[in-house]
Amino acid sequence: MNRFSNRVVAAVLASLLMTSAGAFAREKQPKKKKKQDLSANPLANVQSKQPDKELFDKAMTAMKKGKFDVARLDLQTMLNTYPDSEYKMRAKLAVGDSWFKEGGTAALTQAEAEYEDFQTFFPEAPEAAEAQMKVGDIYYQQMEKPDRDFNNAQNAETQYRKMINLYPDSTLIPRARQRLRDVQEVLAERETQVGLYYASKENYSAAIARLQTVVETYPLYSKSDLALLNIGDAYAGESRIVGMSKLPGAVKERLRALYLDKAAQAYGRVITRYPMAPRVEDARDRLVALNRPVPEPTAAAVAENQAEVNSQQPVRFTNTILGLVKRGPTVVQAAHVGDPTVQDPKRTLAPEITKENIAMYKDAAGQPAEAAGGPKPTGANEPPRSDRPSDAPVQTGNAGTTGIGVEVVGAPNAGGAAATTSNTNPGTIGSGTAGSADPNALVKPIMPETSTAPAPEKPAPAPDQINDIKPGQSQPAPATAENSKPKKPKADLSEESSSKKKKKKGLGKLNPF
Repeated sequence: MNRFSNRVVAAVLASLLMTSAGAFAREKQPKKKKKQDLSANPLANVQSKQPDKELFDKAMTAMKKGKFDVARLDLQTMLNTYPDSEYKMRAKLAVGDSWFKEGGTAALTQAEAEYEDFQTFFPEAPEAAEAQMKVGDIYYQQMEKPDRDFNNAQNAETQYRKMINLYPDSTLIPRARQRLRDVQEVLAERETQVGLYYASKENYSAAIARLQTVVETYPLYSKSDLALLNIGDAYAGESRIVGMSKLPGAVKERLRALYLDKAAQAYGRVITRYPMAPRVEDARDRLVALNRPVPEPTAAAVAENQAEVNSQQPVRFTNTILGLVKRGPTVVQAAHVGDPTVQDPKRTLAPEITKENIAMYKDAAGQPAEAAGGPKPTGANEPPRSDRPSDAPVQTGNAGTTGIGVEVVGAPNAGGAAATTSNTNPGTIGSGTAGSADPNALVKPIMPETSTAPAPEKPAPAPDQINDIKPGQSQPAPATAENSKPKKPKADLSEESSSKKKKKKGLGKLNPF
């Protein structure tokens, strides 16, 4: 019996404990304080009841709700009412943020102007780097695909480079470097597509210029090995064209060897700079086909390129689908390691490649380069050149004469035929004669047959004017309405036939016919 009573007591106590525990659990727990978004309001953790701080917090709350006009009005009120406020710098930057978050072409243009004004008024503030970073973000958001307008991409590259160069100690430098890698990936893709198009049209000078610019300006480009491989193929194409030309055999072989050396140099750079790239084996095969040595990459080059390849993300099916819908480019293949180019090097242009080809041809032909002093003057009996016209005749004249005369340029071996003639009187030309020429000359000079100049022709008299009055003639009468038009003679209508029947007279009236 005691055992039964003990079990009943234990069951009652257990039920009481469970009931009390459930009641305690149903009690409301105190609410935890939500974490404030410091990115939306960097001064939210500052506990202050000053009116300028309250205006700033009110503006940040309105901006968070999407009421950008209200936020700008509160910020301008604060700046105008409290010009010496300690929150003035953040309020000025927040005005630009309100335009930036509003979006749209006009709003982003206004945001850029506000950020530039902030850098002008507060150049030494830490927030100046943030303002410059957001100027780059404005153009980054408006970038197009590589095959479309690239002005926004170029402007974004300029602004990110400016941010890195002006504020190297900012905490935003890593983010700016990655954005710069993304932008350069887009620009390099555009240049590569243009270069490949020129290569398909066998315009090798233009193709080499575009691809060379990609290799030198954007070394972190994910398809740099493709650009170098096509540079080598372009030089190999130049060699093939030379092989089909009609140049002398020795010149042709030397020129083809120079082009193949350029091609082998490009193929070798693929192996030494990008040893982990997917097109390294293609470069090796081309070097073997050219019977050229295959270089071996260094351990440092392998480690560097391996890090670049590992940081690149592959293009997935979802990226391809989104690329068809969204406006901006796909930059998942951009590298996430390495230092992007922050200085804009000189671009390689097609005329420079053409000049290199001309220099290679002269080297192969063994022709010396032209002197730096200028073009070689033309000699005797040579046609004038396009870069230097022939000399004009030299005018000569003696004292006391008319000064009319020319220098007759003689042919080679003409001897004394090339003589300077001058007039001793107005009626003669030259004092030399045809007999003074060398009879054994190959080309005899052209000399005038007579030394007497023909009489100058008198110009023909001008035709008489219609309104001129010669001497001895009277002035004609003025034209009037009567004599201005000749009168027409009267027509004789007696013999003309008429459709009207004439009336008969006398006995004719009795004649019916």
